[in-house]
Amino acid sequence: MKSKLQKINENMWRLPKSVRPGMRVDAMILANAQALDMIENEAIEQLTNVAMLPGVVEPVMAMPDAHWGYGLPMGAVGAFDPENEGVISSGMTGFDINCGINLVRTNLTPKEVQAKLRELVDESFKTIPCGVGAKGKLHLEKDDLNNCLKDGMKWALSKGFGVQEDLDNTEEGGSMAGGDPSKVSELALKRAKKQLGTLGSGNHFLEFQEVAEVYDQEMAKKWGIEKGKVCFMVHCGSRGLGHQIATDYLKIHEEAAKRYNIILPDRQLACAPINSQEGQDYYKAMVCAVNYSFTNRLVITHWMREVFERIFNKRWQELGLQTVYGLAHNICKKEMHIINGQEKEVYVHRKGATRSFPDIPVLIAGSMGTSSWLLKGTKEAMTTTFGSTAHGAGRVLSRKAATQKYAGGAVEREMIAKGRIVKAANMRVLAEEAPGAYKDVDAIIETVDSANVSKKVAKLIPMGVIKG
Repeated sequence: MKSKLQKINENMWRLPKSVRPGMRVDAMILANAQALDMIENEAIEQLTNVAMLPGVVEPVMAMPDAHWGYGLPMGAVGAFDPENEGVISSGMTGFDINCGINLVRTNLTPKEVQAKLRELVDESFKTIPCGVGAKGKLHLEKDDLNNCLKDGMKWALSKGFGVQEDLDNTEEGGSMAGGDPSKVSELALKRAKKQLGTLGSGNHFLEFQEVAEVYDQEMAKKWGIEKGKVCFMVHCGSRGLGHQIATDYLKIHEEAAKRYNIILPDRQLACAPINSQEGQDYYKAMVCAVNYSFTNRLVITHWMREVFERIFNKRWQELGLQTVYGLAHNICKKEMHIINGQEKEVYVHRKGATRSFPDIPVLIAGSMGTSSWLLKGTKEAMTTTFGSTAHGAGRVLSRKAATQKYAGGAVEREMIAKGRIVKAANMRVLAEEAPGAYKDVDAIIETVDSANVSKKVAKLIPMGVIKG
């Protein structure tokens, strides 16, 4: 497929719909030469599959961190028109619904944090449950769980978690409209009851970071970011709830595709018409997982403030622990975009892709051995990528391949040699998440910045990392 790409400019490539029978729209790849070289042919073929679905809006987009995934590649965007037989797909949103990031700033210096870093990492690891199937300190009864799924962070605030500014600085205010718990299975609800406030496993993390560079002084000042200060970043999702919702609706959407005579180029793209019962039921269930995930990260943030208070013997307000921003990068959203010269509401699937609206914070996480980034969204993104950008570094090795190449103990020693402290639920996770298993995040950032899809504000480098 790569040989059929047409170069638009240094950062954009087109795969015309003529390359494969059945494609309704072109596919586009946002990548410079270095980033394009790291995208597999299989991921590009998956883009062509999505371009064959009913009601798809041109173009299907791959971000520079794209890699082969389930149905839609990780690091990709697909928009669908509900008025033109458009579909919604649980496979295109993914299993970890609203996997996303919170960034919290502090007024502490790296020197102040380094002096207590081991204590801070150990206390955080004890406080925030992590690992496969980890259960939290909260056990939600039916009414509270339903209210959490409907109201998200608004419910959490009423229960004493966080402050209003946390909601103000979160996508959708931390409370996406349209959730209906009656569309969520009993098994999914059961999995949700004991996992609020847990980190999970895999690529999820809690990381203490130094603001190493500031590129946009005006925006950095607006968002309270200062070079030489410390932040912490929380990366996790909707846990077992989101996974079960995706699993449940994949089966429902497989049957729906048959019922509505939708030809699937890949069964992993199981879908239903947006305006069908099956389509709207999924959307309402997905919103529940979105709200649960926003709340999950807020509860973790709340408990992390308590950790900082214990370690530094000051109130968290004195330590400046304010939410910079919180966002989702696995989600389907109803948004207004200019389509063929007219503003229309479309359903935008972002799977491993981050919203990049004008002058709104964008968070892109790297691997635990490299850097993460704070950027700002742009007007250009609205016209080229459906207001989207990359979400991370993107894998170059599967988890299995990473464990065959790396040893967890060696990864830990490498981190220590660089002055960084790492703690994980087990050593296999460190091998799976070795920095070498990921692409060069700085190359990803250079692409989105030079393409004006999202612009650099600050670079964050890890000091201490907790992995599930």
